[in-house]
Amino acid sequence: MKKYIYPTEEEWTEIVERSHLDFSKLNETVSKILLDVKLHGDTAVRKYSRTFDHVELKSLRVSAEEFQEADSLVSSDLKGAIQQASDNILRFHEKQVFNGEKIETARGVVCWQKSIPIDRVGLYIPGGTAPLFSTVLMLAIPARIAGCKKVILCTPPDRERKINPAILVAAKVAGVDEIYKVGGIQAIGAMAYGTESIPQVYKLFGPGNQYVMAAKLQVQTQGVAIDMPAGPSEVCVIADEKSNPMYIAADLLSQTEHGSDSQAILITTSEATLMAVEEEVGRQLNALPRKETVEKSLGNSKFILVHDWREAIALSNAYAPEHLILAVSNYDEMVQHVINAGSVFLGEYSCESAGDYASGTNHTLPTHGYAIAYSGVNLDSFCRKITFQHLSKEGIRSIGRSVVVMAENEHLEAHANAMRVRMNNLKNDE
Repeated sequence: MKKYIYPTEEEWTEIVERSHLDFSKLNETVSKILLDVKLHGDTAVRKYSRTFDHVELKSLRVSAEEFQEADSLVSSDLKGAIQQASDNILRFHEKQVFNGEKIETARGVVCWQKSIPIDRVGLYIPGGTAPLFSTVLMLAIPARIAGCKKVILCTPPDRERKINPAILVAAKVAGVDEIYKVGGIQAIGAMAYGTESIPQVYKLFGPGNQYVMAAKLQVQTQGVAIDMPAGPSEVCVIADEKSNPMYIAADLLSQTEHGSDSQAILITTSEATLMAVEEEVGRQLNALPRKETVEKSLGNSKFILVHDWREAIALSNAYAPEHLILAVSNYDEMVQHVINAGSVFLGEYSCESAGDYASGTNHTLPTHGYAIAYSGVNLDSFCRKITFQHLSKEGIRSIGRSVVVMAENEHLEAHANAMRVRMNNLKNDE
């Protein structure tokens, strides 16, 4: 990890910089696979499953028997944890339901907004060594609350054509309609375009490697919405002289195990805390099964000593972290100054893992500095808002002249005339 001691503002540019996301080398490969899936459907999907996942798929869809088998393989302890997390996620997201109010903006002019669910959404869940069954809950539960008519999920199988059983259990709890044993670029293409087996969706959600991300960005230009652009996972911890080095080290390490390109940032006002956390990171690292990945990630990580908490929060806002932990005694005061972050954790007991799994907030968050402009996934992510308006005769009298004058001054005579004919008609009726 790199250390900065009282960095100048000129050094902040280097501190907040992430590795460049360059998809140019991938895009040709990704576009070829997407086009193949678009043209040849299931045949192409099966071909790339053989190539990349080394599996021959007879049926792409997970069967009822496979769901039953998965249920028998998942421990009651894990099922209980999944259910508790599901209940909390449901409880939190239910409170985000939008109720539009009719507003009379002028006499006789009534406007309102209505939230409409996206009919069909597709969820992508990575497999591999870290099957993210928690992400199933984070995406499918708000989709169900929103009222999406069809929620489908794609996730890569192992070489025995099996899906991690916890993913299937979580999908059943969350109310996913259909699951397909497809991963990678071919999964994104299948959901974006539709195949003989896999229905087309209107919006795609979920994390993935650089190939999946590149595929999502490409289909977005072809009319399929995506949740957000994404980069490697990251955490920023702000600490002071009273912070617990053991907790901070654990939080930093928890984020670095996501991948070798993940990043952990410590910003502290106490040199003693910085040194203690550095020592604690070294001690805890040796006990981690993903030690090699964590060590590579720590190479991207930074420890920064600043003068005071105001400088700390300003630097954090410049960084715009995916996760921000305020492990400080005055977090109530500091949180008022947070403007750029995906999700914020307050106090020494609010570990980032709580939000990743079971507190109820959503863990699908903007990374790579996108928190300056993007929100994390929430109920609105699965909805569209349509505006409505009604003008009575009184409404024409209220705003008609303004509409005509503005249209004329934009040199849009047909616009002006659409209002003018109504105004003239009302005058004739008088």
